[in-house]
Amino acid sequence: MASYHLSVKTIKRSAGRSATAAAAYRVGERIECQREGRVHDYTRKQGIEETFILTPKDAPDWAQDRSRLWNEVEASETRRNSVTAREWELALPSEISAEDRTQITRDFAQELVSRYGVAVDVAIHAPHREGDQRNHHAHVLTSTRKLEAGGFTAKTRVLDSAKTGGEEIAQMRGLWAELQNRALERAGEIERVDHRSLETQREAALDRGDDLSAEELDRDPELKLGPAANSMERRAKAVAERQGREYVPVTERGAVVHAARQARAAFREMRERLDIARETYGIEREAGQGRVSAGLAALRAATSKERDGRTSDNIRERLSQVVGRSRDQEDAPKPEGRNYARERLKEIMEKDAGRDGQAAVHKLDGYSENDLGEEAARPSRTPAQRQRQGRSEGIAREDRKPSVNERLKDVLNKPRERLEPDNEREQERDGDEKENTRDRDRGEGHSL
Repeated sequence: MASYHLSVKTIKRSAGRSATAAAAYRVGERIECQREGRVHDYTRKQGIEETFILTPKDAPDWAQDRSRLWNEVEASETRRNSVTAREWELALPSEISAEDRTQITRDFAQELVSRYGVAVDVAIHAPHREGDQRNHHAHVLTSTRKLEAGGFTAKTRVLDSAKTGGEEIAQMRGLWAELQNRALERAGEIERVDHRSLETQREAALDRGDDLSAEELDRDPELKLGPAANSMERRAKAVAERQGREYVPVTERGAVVHAARQARAAFREMRERLDIARETYGIEREAGQGRVSAGLAALRAATSKERDGRTSDNIRERLSQVVGRSRDQEDAPKPEGRNYARERLKEIMEKDAGRDGQAAVHKLDGYSENDLGEEAARPSRTPAQRQRQGRSEGIAREDRKPSVNERLKDVLNKPRERLEPDNEREQERDGDEKENTRDRDRGEGHSL
């Protein structure tokens, strides 16, 4: 599932960091820092997919030389506690292609150049080989001063000010969400990202009447693992995968994050099943099916969802297959002259019961389990005989609570009593009808 992440960090001298070291590490190159007299060599770093530099239109040509660019950045700052660079860390959707990931990152970097007039150095990284393989991300390193024709000039105070910095970053967060959602839409994905806080998203869901989404958003933000815990959890996952066992977190923070992710995954799967059921129900109703038939088809579609939580590539095609199976079952010929519901119930009980289902069917027909052996040797009895046998056994069961099968028998036998009356009552009714006919023929059917 696509997830949103954008964080902004600063490269501070007071923390012992430099722009040259940060750039060399993120792009995997060798840069010599002239101010410190140190060489930062990260040419052996793996997982770097693409790097590029963007600058304002009137920037000098040397700005395309990475080593020169970041040494000039260091030279433009004279204070011991200067902030020499700013890093924008972006999570890239795994659902889109590598070309689309590069394009939206370039679009975001170009907006930084146009909006603040800074130099931008971009490095797109692949997922760590021991981590989550969906973790495509980009590091966007920017100068903190404007780059003009003569070099670096004024500081970008709009991002540093307490009054304007928060609003500027919020707008850039919104832009990054918009770029991702456009790319997801072009790729045909239904997932979308949201840059707003959980509380803001929850209030919006309540306003539009989406109580289920509001319930899902009623949670705390995910706890950050940190570099040390994250490394330990990655190793634990790798070991569990090699040994073919379930991953168990090894740190307290890891356990909290793992539990939260499992809960969100379960909720997402429930939402997916609910969406499938709703769409199936709508398709069935549009096709002229009744509410019960449509509901059963929707239930089958939801419960037949793949266990790993993924749906097929073409949801509508899969739904049509489910609906087709439902119609085939409904159009199948039913046995004539029989109580079809009763026979289907017998078949279900035969599958679940032991002794080839004989005990379950025997009870359904009104016999006790002790009579099973005797009944196998008896000739088949008429329905009226089975009915009288059931009445005699019903008297014997009055002193105990009836079982589920006995209650089913009582319900299922009620139509039989109306359809199969005993011979004495039938003869009495026939006699009454004949007598009334003779009375009408004689004109004696009324009295004054």
